[in-house]
Amino acid sequence: MLLNTHTYYSLRMGTLPPAELVRRAKGLGYASLALTDVNNTSCALEFWNCCREAGLHPVLGVEFRRGQRCLYIGLARNLEGFRELNQLLSESSIDNKPLPDVAPPMEHAFIVYPRLVKPITDFRKEEYLGIRPEHVARLFGHELLAHRHKLVALSPVFFVDNEGFELHRLLRAIDENALLSQLPAATVCKASERLMPPEQLQTFYQSQPYLLEQAEALLAACHIQFEPGLHLNRQNFTGSVQGDFQLLEKLAHNGCERRYGHLGTGSPEYQNAQQRVRQELEAIAGQSFCPYFLITWDIVRYAAAMGYRHVGRGSGANSIVAYCLGITDVDPVELGLYFERFINPHRQSPPDFDIDFSWDERDDVTDYIFKRYGRGYTALLATYVTFQGRAVIRELGKVYGLPKAEIDAIIASPAGSARHHGLAGKVLHYGQKLEGFPNYLSIHAGGVLIAQQPLYYHTALQMMPKGFAVAHFDMHHAEALGFHKYDILSQRGLGHLKEAVGLIKQNTGRTVELQNLEQIKKDEKARALLREGQCMGCFYIESPAMRGLLSKLRCDSYIHLVAASSIIRPGVARSGMMKEYIRRFHHPYSFTYPHPVFEEHLSETFGIMVYQEDVMKIAHHFGGLGLAEGDVLRRLMSGKRTAGLGLARIREQYQANCRARGYPEELAAEVWQQMESFAGYAFCKAHSASFAVESFQSLYLKAHYPIEFMVAVINNFGGFYQAEFYFHELRRCGGELHAPCVNHSSYLTTVEGRAVYMGFVHIKGLEAEVAGRVARERAAGGPFRGLADFMSRVDAGKEQTGLLIRAGAFRFTARAKAALLWEQVAGQQAEGGGMGLFPEEERAAPVFVPDEVPPEQQQLQDAMDEMELFGFPLCPPFRLIDQRYRANSLSCAGRLREAAGRVVTLLGYYVCQKQVRTAGGKRMAFGTWLGEDGHFWDTVHFPASLGKYPFRGKGVYRVRGKVVLEFGFPTVEVLELERLPYLGPLGYPTEAGPFETNRP
Repeated sequence: MLLNTHTYYSLRMGTLPPAELVRRAKGLGYASLALTDVNNTSCALEFWNCCREAGLHPVLGVEFRRGQRCLYIGLARNLEGFRELNQLLSESSIDNKPLPDVAPPMEHAFIVYPRLVKPITDFRKEEYLGIRPEHVARLFGHELLAHRHKLVALSPVFFVDNEGFELHRLLRAIDENALLSQLPAATVCKASERLMPPEQLQTFYQSQPYLLEQAEALLAACHIQFEPGLHLNRQNFTGSVQGDFQLLEKLAHNGCERRYGHLGTGSPEYQNAQQRVRQELEAIAGQSFCPYFLITWDIVRYAAAMGYRHVGRGSGANSIVAYCLGITDVDPVELGLYFERFINPHRQSPPDFDIDFSWDERDDVTDYIFKRYGRGYTALLATYVTFQGRAVIRELGKVYGLPKAEIDAIIASPAGSARHHGLAGKVLHYGQKLEGFPNYLSIHAGGVLIAQQPLYYHTALQMMPKGFAVAHFDMHHAEALGFHKYDILSQRGLGHLKEAVGLIKQNTGRTVELQNLEQIKKDEKARALLREGQCMGCFYIESPAMRGLLSKLRCDSYIHLVAASSIIRPGVARSGMMKEYIRRFHHPYSFTYPHPVFEEHLSETFGIMVYQEDVMKIAHHFGGLGLAEGDVLRRLMSGKRTAGLGLARIREQYQANCRARGYPEELAAEVWQQMESFAGYAFCKAHSASFAVESFQSLYLKAHYPIEFMVAVINNFGGFYQAEFYFHELRRCGGELHAPCVNHSSYLTTVEGRAVYMGFVHIKGLEAEVAGRVARERAAGGPFRGLADFMSRVDAGKEQTGLLIRAGAFRFTARAKAALLWEQVAGQQAEGGGMGLFPEEERAAPVFVPDEVPPEQQQLQDAMDEMELFGFPLCPPFRLIDQRYRANSLSCAGRLREAAGRVVTLLGYYVCQKQVRTAGGKRMAFGTWLGEDGHFWDTVHFPASLGKYPFRGKGVYRVRGKVVLEFGFPTVEVLELERLPYLGPLGYPTEAGPFETNRP
């Protein structure tokens, strides 16, 4: 009899999780239940499963609302009916048109109206009028009684009790951005819209019992059956299963010739590759995964045709078929990767392909997918942005009308009730209730669905601001239904490569081919940068931790970089195996392998299971398990559920095999324990290898074309560090850095030979449109001759022109900024013509402003302007402190190794920090600094030191500490830390930096 129930996926309205709604209804004795979330179908499958587990009859539907007005409730009689409802809701969103006041004809769904929107005699056979409990009395003597067969009981459910009603009101106030005390009544449900016991409903409808009976009849007529386990992705690419296999086979063998043909068709390596291709094709066809490969190939083929670069990674990169199709550039033969890692008889889901595109090209690739595979068949996956922690406290505090200071106090000390506002208890109470509630739908990082049937059979779609429709469910609901996503991702690293190649061509006339991977991997200059850890700007390997690891390993090969990309991961580092790997690397004869199998198969990683594939190797070669079983073991150990074989069964098989092979029981147990501990955090080797390919491409560009490469990094606004340090690295690599200039700069940073001009984008407050006007006018009318010429040609306004002057964009005039600023004011006064109050001769004479300023004072003033406008000075920051601080300090940070074991004092410019917790829960930190000689160096701040000498923001610090070497890499264990004051514009020290406080 409940036709209109809601979960908390009725966003910012409903208050019940799906399982809670079902549990409550079951407890009250209901036998069937209709889910009708407001303009949402996110939890359809979850609700359906909960009902089936509880023994309730599930009915799926939608409540269609326009603003606050409920238009009608749709109930799906079957999957076709669910499609009709979802399609109506989706098309309204996709086409940006309002929902109609009257529902269109539905062949497989019931429509229940909450009010009489048209004469009852015009109701179609599937349409009904809902009578709410408070409206039953109005039926007496009403003409509607002549049409009883069109009337049903309608008792909406949004909450279960008074507390739920208050929670609903708070959600509505958050949604309306209104104070709770001023919340319009029209935006709030009635207090009676709660889950009542069936007996109470029967009391309300006792004078018209047929209303409940007819509501029950509608529910009984609705039957939806999901079939989890089916593959709902597009089932073919060419139009037939046989055609798909034939095309995939042709592409794979042609690709094999392209990838391995240089080895000679008669060589054992080529024959091995061909055999593996045939073996994989058989497995792929047996699992019906041909269309998955072909659609992925189609996506990267389009990207290649458009000139877009991509990186194919994920477990699918273990596949030689994927390598031959160009989906990935990871050679599984070279790396000894097992294809069972991505596909085996026990795996029901297709391989995982993560395809990365440049951040500015991904949307075009996504647009191609939508247009190629069709509206309604293609969608992005959703994620649910939920109410969390401090944010929900702030939202509730605003709803209750608390001032910001009171809200801050509650957040800072939730347990300190004595100091809080009287409403703090309510804020904290309802904040805890709302924690984890879905707030709104967002877009998954890159998941795309391509379905065989219209997606409307399983979900509604919502148009997002980017212009792509998103499914109402997330990846977990999608996988439970049988959808498998294509991951179309973006990253800045590929943008670096693309732009660098373009800048090199533009600046030097040379064409760089980054696909010649064998040459790039062996390039001596690139390997030297890698070995020295000089990787700033290079994808995935530029962080301080990675720089330190590469230096400790003296890493200079592709294979070792693949390993480094894996052992840097938090799980490996925390387990202590990263340190053990480095130790074994430097002392390869200091340890013994537990069994010859480890030496045979893990010698590349010194007997340590670094990769997920290593678990498979040991399970197979030591424990006698099949490779497919080894992958199942890896998935089970890492917490991933796999149908069929269970962990206990595989362990029994492993133990039996070990006994049969005569292994000591202690050895078998130790190896099992190692596999179990490694599997949880090990990295997919193909994943690491994909990253390492891109890292080597970055290294190659930086080694041979450092200026163009660093400009590309700067212009793509991506990387571990702030732009300031990429500009520093640019200068260190030989670039001549110039502040923005109206005669050279564009919106982005430009390069002319060795000269690099900062882009206008780096001037805070400068409008993009003004930057565009400057570049267009310069292209049309030639260079600007001076400020007056600029002002006559470019409509920039006083404020924007002032920013350009202060940024140094008119320094080619050789005039002081103060003089230029006065000229700007005088020029704008002159533009006013003769309409002033006084005659021209009566105007005040212009104030004399000198064009020359003492160099030291000008440098300080420029630095102050630069720090305000760019966020950092263009001169070395050490020039901005009193030079007496440099006395007795070690100025050459690049020679720290020579000071090992000594206590030294250094000046360092703050770069970044990473705070962690010790085993005892205390805070400690790692710092990274820029030294006076241009080298980066690192510090360790143990809890006692960090507590006494905390970081105090950006600036130059004096650091005193002990130099410690670990595998040849120096760090400074901090004993004292002091941030130094900058000189003011007149050369006097300031209390702190000009735009920083001394507060922690």
